[in-house]
Amino acid sequence: MKSLLTAAVLLAMAAQGRPAPAPRVPVLVELFTSEGCSSCPAADALLESLQREQPVESALIIPVGLHVDYFDHAGWKDAFSSAAFTERQRTYSEKFGPDSVFTPQIVVNGHEAVVGNESDLVRRAITSAATRSPLPLSIAAQTAADRLRLTIDMPAAPANTEQIQVFAAITQDGLSTVVKAGENGGRTMRHVAVARKLERIHVLGRAARVIDTTMPVSSRWGSDGLNAVVWLQGSKSRQVYAAAIRPIR
Repeated sequence: MKSLLTAAVLLAMAAQGRPAPAPRVPVLVELFTSEGCSSCPAADALLESLQREQPVESALIIPVGLHVDYFDHAGWKDAFSSAAFTERQRTYSEKFGPDSVFTPQIVVNGHEAVVGNESDLVRRAITSAATRSPLPLSIAAQTAADRLRLTIDMPAAPANTEQIQVFAAITQDGLSTVVKAGENGGRTMRHVAVARKLERIHVLGRAARVIDTTMPVSSRWGSDGLNAVVWLQGSKSRQVYAAAIRPIR
């Protein structure tokens, strides 16, 4: 129904001589966060509002919440934390500098790192990222038993560019934790786009192609609020060339 309504609006605008609005540019917004960090609840709330409100007119904001594990020794172990997410943030520090491993931190399209609870800086970075034309990318996602099947329609790698890697993540919305100790002891923390799984699955080749791949899905997660997120990222520059998201049914 929504797609039919959108089509009708576009046709009406065309009949009136008004240009159709430009499509939103997908922008990957990674939040490095922790339930053990007292500054992180504000950043978690900002990520939720970015996802819900989509406040940058030119951008389709695709959030991914990556819970690091370096706060797990400070009185509270974050159940969503992973050493792999910490390592991903440390890899970014090769670009942004040795002092850039902190929480909360938001990385926008792999290109700009900002303090994760500074909403004006975050929106400015997203607006800037949306001025760059992405490569074409589309995905389909479907679960079967304990596996997610992803079909990814990938472009050819642009000529004379760096190696471009294909990443896939399973994220989940609508999660909450009653934190009983540490810096956030006594608080209920709510999260969206929590990364449950993140894998590097492919690299772009000289020709466009469609690939099928699978990722494990745990029954412990439940089935609500799951999304598949895929993005194309330069191995040296860390620039995100394209991103896509689909709900998992």
